[in-house]
Amino acid sequence: MQAAKKILKMLYVQVLIGLVLGITVGHYWPEFGASLKPLGDGFVKLVKMMIAPIVFCTIVSGITSLGDTKGVGKTLLKAMGLFYVLTIIALLTGLVAVIALQPGAGMHIDPTHLDAGVVAKYTSKVPPSGFAEFVLHIIPSSFFGAFSEGEVLPVLLLACLCGFGLTRIGKVGQTVLIGIHAFSHMLFAAFSLIMKLAPLGAFGAMAFTVGKYGIKSIGSLGLLIGTFYTACIFFVVVVLGLLCYMHKFKLWQLLRYIREELLVVLGTSSSEPVLPRLLMKLERVGCKKGVVGLVLPTGYSFNLDGTAIYLTLASLFIAQACDITLSWGQIAGMLGLMLLTSKGAAGVTGSGFVALVATLTVMHDLPVAGVAIIVGIDRFMSEARALTSTMSNAVACIVVAKWEGACDEQVLQRELARGYVPGNEVEEAEAGLQATPAGVAHVTLKPELQAH
Repeated sequence: MQAAKKILKMLYVQVLIGLVLGITVGHYWPEFGASLKPLGDGFVKLVKMMIAPIVFCTIVSGITSLGDTKGVGKTLLKAMGLFYVLTIIALLTGLVAVIALQPGAGMHIDPTHLDAGVVAKYTSKVPPSGFAEFVLHIIPSSFFGAFSEGEVLPVLLLACLCGFGLTRIGKVGQTVLIGIHAFSHMLFAAFSLIMKLAPLGAFGAMAFTVGKYGIKSIGSLGLLIGTFYTACIFFVVVVLGLLCYMHKFKLWQLLRYIREELLVVLGTSSSEPVLPRLLMKLERVGCKKGVVGLVLPTGYSFNLDGTAIYLTLASLFIAQACDITLSWGQIAGMLGLMLLTSKGAAGVTGSGFVALVATLTVMHDLPVAGVAIIVGIDRFMSEARALTSTMSNAVACIVVAKWEGACDEQVLQRELARGYVPGNEVEEAEAGLQATPAGVAHVTLKPELQAH
């Protein structure tokens, strides 16, 4: 009896129960299931409300804790290099899968008969086009505007500026740092309370998905969904597995360690709700706060590998379904365009579908109205997009930390081998933010700044 109670207290078990109940309710009582959408949306909104200040505090405290702030640029450069290599591999994975399995062959759909109105509500969300517009989009309209907009990149920019600024002003900035650390304690403690609602959020989101679209809707385009999931599994097992093997840690152990977060992502079809807990867990496995705080939030915007697989696969599926033959030159141009659209849609709700619309809007070889073919089952693929991107970012963060010599190998192997062991919730949430006996966050400035 005690063992059963202990198991039921585990967050991932509660989320799993929520998912099963959501599928059951959505299937047998579809109208009621569809009406539960606010439960999932409310949970995601609660978490998104916390992400901007948590990312800001984590990055600022991470930069000020680094011994050499000049290394920040080098770390980000290495991370961006890895992100783009993984994105290219992901795009090619989707391309090979759709060419090999031909999920759209034989459908013979006339593009002129497609409902172009489906695209209208997504064109307003199309991300910035061009490098200059993308950079300007990162710059917030005001200091607090970065937080109100709810996007990670503007907060990342602001946090880096504030972090570097604090390292330059010496003891004068210590009061600010103490305040930021104390604020971090409060944020993570509040976030641990919000995460108790994860099973309810997963239940509502899954009940809505199954209730609105129905499990039967998978049948008509089942081969497309199967092709996409096959491509995602290949990318995770082979590409990420090989990357883990090359850096001497096991992918399966890492996925087991973050299983609670993966189940939340599965239930909500979004990777954003688990960002704060991933920051905490990656620090707990031995990666330094400064590297985790820089790499993981950046990856959330620049390492959307699930979306990259989806883009090539969905685009070529539309071409096959509409009997449009693309030359290799056209495909190469499409891949280059997707390198931009997959990044530009970061932070946009339903970023995968929005990025697809953005790609087809610019690339005139395929009809934009073709998205009407897959809009009904897109929700069933959004889970795989979010899961693949989350796994990829967790792996990439550890790899970059190893490259920078910012990962304690003994701690990494020990933590991954034994698995995540929950302790005091507030202690877990604080994620290594050490407090003094008086309860005030301890701040360590670099020696040259302490003497300022």
